[in-house]
Amino acid sequence: MNLFTNIYLGDSKEVLENIPDNSIDLIFTSPPYADSRKNTYGGKHPDKYVQWFLPFAKELLRVMKPTGTFILNIKEKVINCERHTYVIELIIEMRKLGWLWTEEFIWHKKNSYPGKWPNRFRDAWERLLQFNKNKKFNMYQERVMRPVGKWAQNRLKNLSETDKRRDDSKVESGFGKNISNWLDRDLVYPDNVLHLATECNNKNHSAAFPDALPEWFIKLFTNEGDTVLDPFMGSGTTIIVARRMERNAIGIDIVPEYIEIVKDKIGPYKKTLFENINIYESAKLD
Repeated sequence: MNLFTNIYLGDSKEVLENIPDNSIDLIFTSPPYADSRKNTYGGKHPDKYVQWFLPFAKELLRVMKPTGTFILNIKEKVINCERHTYVIELIIEMRKLGWLWTEEFIWHKKNSYPGKWPNRFRDAWERLLQFNKNKKFNMYQERVMRPVGKWAQNRLKNLSETDKRRDDSKVESGFGKNISNWLDRDLVYPDNVLHLATECNNKNHSAAFPDALPEWFIKLFTNEGDTVLDPFMGSGTTIIVARRMERNAIGIDIVPEYIEIVKDKIGPYKKTLFENINIYESAKLD
């Protein structure tokens, strides 16, 4: 399979302008955090975050295929003792651009950083917002099915007559159950909460996510040979995982140090898996 990996150094808005319409199958990214402090990696003040991000959102809508999916990893920041509303505002504005807010996944961080705050508990989750162009899009649910779990071994041994029919709810909720539907099932469809540990070792990035996070979504929304884009590439986790899963990969970042990190990481794969690996030193495409 003739696959490509293109890494671009430059402003993502400028690079995206040169990517063809309707050419990307999956966009998976975690943009720079909203941050009221100065001198942080790409941090934008929460009050200005939506207007900063919308030009990117417009270009991403253009380059994504009608059957594609956009997964946005983002989380509200606490400002003056309350959660800022920029994520909610961003969702509303993206819908005005034409995006469909199809689903929301939660990444539960199993090893979230411990701490103590006077008015809240530690952050142990982040949003993964799913956007699409159309109501019908490529999705391969069977690929992310998971084992039913040990609970079924005991629960399904001796089914009562009630378990074998759709019994009315005893709390009059209107919902019923039929436990016998679980018989002979080894795998079930997952829910929309992903339980994954954070992973920052050897990533050389303060906001790196684990390989398993993009891997799950790449598996769910793409086939081998499809194209995955990360417009805020950082240390390159999405790109490396996409390459390993035999997808085309496009990564963009404005920080030269991260380009070097990704170049070092993709080097060993060059001869064995991929014929075309391009590192661009400016936003202008050849």
